[in-house]
Amino acid sequence: MEPNCSVLIVVAQAEGTFRVRGRSAEKEAATESAGPGGYAEVLIVGAGPAGLACAIAAARQGLQVEVVDGMSPPIDKACGEGLMPDALESLAALGFDLDKFIDPSQCASMKGIRFLSGDIAAQASFPAEAGRGIRRTVLHAALLECAVQLGVGFSWSTSVQGIEPGPDGVVVCTNRQSFRCRYLVGADGLRSQIAKWSGLAEGARITSHRFCMRQHYCVAPWSDFVEVYWSDWGQAYVTPISATEVCVAFTADRKLASPEVALRGFPLLEERLGGAERKGTPRGAVTVIRTLRSVATGSIALVGDASGAVDTVTGEGMALSFRYAAALVSAIRAGDLARYHQAHRRIQRLPTLMSRVLLLLGNSPRLRAIVFRILEKCPWIFAGLLRVHVGA
Repeated sequence: MEPNCSVLIVVAQAEGTFRVRGRSAEKEAATESAGPGGYAEVLIVGAGPAGLACAIAAARQGLQVEVVDGMSPPIDKACGEGLMPDALESLAALGFDLDKFIDPSQCASMKGIRFLSGDIAAQASFPAEAGRGIRRTVLHAALLECAVQLGVGFSWSTSVQGIEPGPDGVVVCTNRQSFRCRYLVGADGLRSQIAKWSGLAEGARITSHRFCMRQHYCVAPWSDFVEVYWSDWGQAYVTPISATEVCVAFTADRKLASPEVALRGFPLLEERLGGAERKGTPRGAVTVIRTLRSVATGSIALVGDASGAVDTVTGEGMALSFRYAAALVSAIRAGDLARYHQAHRRIQRLPTLMSRVLLLLGNSPRLRAIVFRILEKCPWIFAGLLRVHVGA
């Protein structure tokens, strides 16, 4: 008999076990018509890039994978839309051939990073291969197509209502049906319910909290470098994403009213955009530095932002998600999620440090001017730092 897990929600976890309690009678009545249960060796909650990367990695290892998400594709989110060389390498290591799934006209080459602050312009090229600027929806569609080709199952418009221990893993209840799985992966973002219900969110530390806004502009890229404009209140990141379009992502300590208001803090960027037509509506988000005590317990693990995050100033969000996915699937194959926790800490260490260093520069105009002037006059220093940043 299938457990009626649609009326259960995890409220605590200790030593790999759960305590559960029933939800309201009204909620119970609303979920009584849930369909028959399903089974997956790996059930992933969240079909963003982190969840899809994990699904691809697991499917390539011969595991039976199901992904559930409360939304339907395409799934979008505000981000800088740039993949640095290390992100591309991590994707390739998962078995994803970007050139097979994304047409060259749908992306743009990124040769390096340029910092602009006042009259200072410092730049460095990536040490070997170039990065790619790709619209998030284009990347999502490509990852989804790859996962489908590998036999990954998808349940869209399916929200998870609760989880409970199963005889050999976890039972997950949704608004549609219950699932039994050997491993449950939470790829459901910063406000992860899986992290909360499993107890993994307890003791999470947030040491930085900022606001983001993304806007696309119909203008030919004027540079094949990712440009980061710095001001006393935040940054603006310009990423070429096609021959006729750039992505501009703003970050600040306070909420941004609109792209027009944000641009006033970056006169040089405003001039270069030259009144270009905006494409689509602006999309907002938050960016944090967040660490968890643990990213795995029992048969449950977290990936992507659900497992911790670094500030978007590093440009490493996607790359981290792809590395976490590879490390998690390796641990699953070994039957030892403790390995994943150890690997996660190692992977996250340098980007977290870089987040703090870059935010320090952002918050100290005098220090920023000194450091950026050195990088401008000594480009080999910038090149060396960038080499370390991308793991070359």
